[in-house]
Amino acid sequence: MSAPHPDSDQPPVASDELRAPIGNEVELCYQTFGDPDDEPLLLVMGLSGPMTWWDQAFCEQLASAGFHVVRYDNRDTGKSSRIAAPARPDQLVKAFATGRASVPYTMSDLAHDAVALLDHLALEAAHLVGVSMGGMIAQTVAVEHPGRVRSLTSISSTTGKRTVGWQHPSLLPRLIAPRKAGRDAYVETSLAMWSLIGSAAYPSDPDTLRTRAEATFDRGVSASGAVRQMLAILTQDDRTPRLRSLRVPALVIHGTADKMVHVSGGRSTAAAIPGAELVTIDGMGHDLPPELFDTFVEAIRRTADRATER
Repeated sequence: MSAPHPDSDQPPVASDELRAPIGNEVELCYQTFGDPDDEPLLLVMGLSGPMTWWDQAFCEQLASAGFHVVRYDNRDTGKSSRIAAPARPDQLVKAFATGRASVPYTMSDLAHDAVALLDHLALEAAHLVGVSMGGMIAQTVAVEHPGRVRSLTSISSTTGKRTVGWQHPSLLPRLIAPRKAGRDAYVETSLAMWSLIGSAAYPSDPDTLRTRAEATFDRGVSASGAVRQMLAILTQDDRTPRLRSLRVPALVIHGTADKMVHVSGGRSTAAAIPGAELVTIDGMGHDLPPELFDTFVEAIRRTADRATER
C-alpha cells in the first residue's frame, strides 16, 4: 500500500504545459503534478473540457496521496490539435436518433490518444481516472489496451449502451443547438448549461463559474470540435460485454442528480466490471464539486491500492 506523502506547506510541483506529438498529425497538450517516481495517474476530461477542468487543487491532492498526476487536453480541446475534418450537424441529429452516423473519429481513436500519451511519457501503465466522455475513453483503454491500465475510475459516465446513462430530455435542444460565436456568448451559454447540470446539493459560485468559462474560452474552444467529440460519443459501441472481461480494480462514482448522464450509466458500468466498487452521491450532478475532493481522492487511492495488493 502506498502511503500519502507527509503534510507540507508547499503544494506538489506542477510542470509547465508541455506538448506530446502522438502521430496522425495530433499533438496533445499536457501537464504533470507531483513526483515522477510516484504511481502514474492519467486524468481524462469530458466533452469539450480542457485539462484545466481538473481543478488544480484536486490534482495537488492526488499528488499528495502518492500519485504522479498527468492531465491533458483531448484532441479538439484546449491547446491540443484541431482535427481537419468536417463536423456536420445533420450527422449529429442522425446520431442522436439512431446511434449511427459518419464520424471523423471514434472512441477508440480517443483511447489511442491516451495510450500514445503514455508511450510519450515512457509509462508502461497508469491508473486511469475519467469523467463523462473521459470515463468512456478510460473504459475503452481498459478493454482495448488492458495491459496499460493499473486501475480504472469512471466518474459520471456510462457503458455506451443506449438504454442507460441517457441525457435528461430538457438538455437535448441545448446540446444540438448552433453555438453563437464570441467570448461573451460562450460564457453565457456555459453558465446556463452548468446551472442545469451542476450539483444541486453542492452549488457552484457563479463568479467562479464565470471565471472558469472565460479561462476556457481564452485557452481555446472549437464548436466544430465539440460536434466531432459528440459524434464519437453518440456512435460508440456498447462496451458491456468487454467490461465483463476486465480483471482490473475498478471504481465507479456517479451522482444521483446527474442530468447529463443518468445514474443508470454508472450503475450499469459497476455491474458489468467484476469486483467494481460503486459510489453514488446524493445531490451530485455532472460536475466535480470541491466539497467532494476528499471523497474522490480517498476512493481513487483505495482503488489504486487494490492494484498493488494483487
